[in-house]
Amino acid sequence: MKRGEIWEIYLPPTGAVAAPRNHPGIIISADALEAIPIRIVVPITEWKERYTIAPWMVQLQPDLQNNLNNNSCADTFQVRLIPAGRFVQRLGKISEGKLKEIDQALLEVLGIEVE
Repeated sequence: MKRGEIWEIYLPPTGAVAAPRNHPGIIISADALEAIPIRIVVPITEWKERYTIAPWMVQLQPDLQNNLNNNSCADTFQVRLIPAGRFVQRLGKISEGKLKEIDQALLEVLGIEVE
């Protein structure tokens, strides 16, 4: 499990109504931390035109590298820590350019200024 990979991840129910399901996400944690059995993940959701004004939503077009089926986006406002045992299947990988866009969106969401 490496930085930039897209995985199908098992997400247990979070409330009385929510059902367990698998959901795609992008690993954003550093590869140097792979000995820790937890990964930092940005979830992938379906792209909607209204997300254009949201700087934390990074649009992802389907391609042969990422293996996404639909126009999607990485929601950097919903960063999650996921135990390694919940990673079900590797789906693909995002490009270095998209990973940089996600990094930039994370800096904005977290209020980190790079000089």
